[in-house]
Order: sequence, then C-alpha cells, then structure tokens
Amino acid sequence: MESPFRADVVKDKVALITGGASGIGVEISTQFGKHGASIAIMGRRKHVIDSAISALRSLGISRGRYSKQEDAKRVLESTFEYFVMDIHSVGTFIMCHEALKYLKKGGLGRSQCGGGIIFNISAALHYTAAWFQIHVSAAKAALDAITRNLALEWGTDYDMKVNGIAPGPIADTPKMNELIPKQEMETKTSDYLPVTKFGETWDVAMAALYLVSDAANMVVDGGLWLSRPPHLPKEFVKQLSRAVEKKKSGAAAPLCPRSKI
Repeated sequence: MESPFRADVVKDKVALITGGASGIGVEISTQFGKHGASIAIMGRRKHVIDSAISALRSLGISRGRYSKQEDAKRVLESTFEYFVMDIHSVGTFIMCHEALKYLKKGGLGRSQCGGGIIFNISAALHYTAAWFQIHVSAAKAALDAITRNLALEWGTDYDMKVNGIAPGPIADTPKMNELIPKQEMETKTSDYLPVTKFGETWDVAMAALYLVSDAANMVVDGGLWLSRPPHLPKEFVKQLSRAVEKKKSGAAAPLCPRSKI
C-alpha cells in the first residue's frame, strides 16, 4: 500500500521503538525508517531482533541499531549517544521517565512543537470487557492513564507531546494468531467485526507516523480537554502536598485558605 505521507515526513528524527522487532512494532520500525527517521529497536529475544535488523537493511534502512531489553537507562543513553513494565504499565513508565532527561531538551529529534515526542501502544480491550483478558485489560488501562497524565504534566512543563494508539484486532500479529486461527480469521471476520475486515500492522504504523509528525494533534484544542473538569492550580497542589508531608513528619504546617481552591 502507498503511504499517504511524504517520504521525509520524519526526517532528522530519532525513534527508539520498544518491541520494534515483531508484530506492530516491526512495521512501525519499517515505516519510520522508510520515511526518513533514524531508528533503534529493542526487545527480549535476540534472534527476533537480528531477523528484524536483516529485514530492515534489505529495505535500505541501514541506520538502525538494536538493544536488549535489560536496562532502560542504559538503552536510552546508548540511543542518545549513537544518534545525536512490568512491560505494559511499569515498563512504560520507566521508559518514559528515563527518556524525559533527553526529550525535554528536544534531544531525540526535536519537533517544531517544542520538546520530544512519546507515543504508547495500548489496546481497546478495556474500553468494554473481554473474556479471559483481565490481565491485559488492567495493564492497558494503566498505560492509558500514564499517557494521559504525562500528556498533561510534560506537555505543560516541557512542551512535549505524549500520545497513544489503541489498536483493535490486527491480523498477523503474534497475540492475534494465538486467539484466532488464521484460517478462521480469514473466513469468519463478519462474526468478529462490523466492518468484516481485520486491521493490519500498516494501519497502525501510518497512525504512528502521523502522531510523530509536526502536523499531528488529533484534538485541536491545545490540550484543553485534558484539564476538564478544571484542575486545581499546579502551584497550589504543590503547596498542599508539602503541607501534608510536613504534617506527617510532625512539623507545623500552614493551613491552605479555602478561597484559593
């Protein structure tokens, strides 16, 4: 399929793609590379990463580098020097936190909007409910909450973009193949999807390209929806937190006037 984006839409950007060697991740790696980005991929299985690197190089994407999924801090430092969650929830937060020291400076592919860019791959399972998927649904709900809160906090403090993608059923991905046999997937899609067609990894990769491009912002309201209903002022929350901490430690703490809430 032909990409709707120009060939250099992410030129001069550097992308670190966790899980970038298989499934949706390898398609994102491929499309980012084809559209001008320098890429680094990481994962748990060296042979899968080696295979992905070979495939990327066969497409002329020779700027890639891989790292093992062992130490988030080491991986971020390695990626930064080379080019310039548990897994789903805890792992995502750790990766985001370690990336912040570089991204808040615009170090890894500065966007015209300001600082760096993070996008997380979630899922749509937890929007309703799914049989025998409590563990995944809970993890993805946590991931969505992390994404929304970082979008508010880091967007405000560092002019960064933090977005997420929630794919539905995507054909030819390891987890989908475990849930539904391929033959049944091809012949009984109408039993599973109203549009009678499973998504493809290419669809998700195109959404990812859009989110990291300088034009991207799905909701065009300057992030206003993230603060509805209105939040307490940031400085007030800081003062209140300090007051609570002092109270716990036994020190005297001034009461916060109700009129400032």
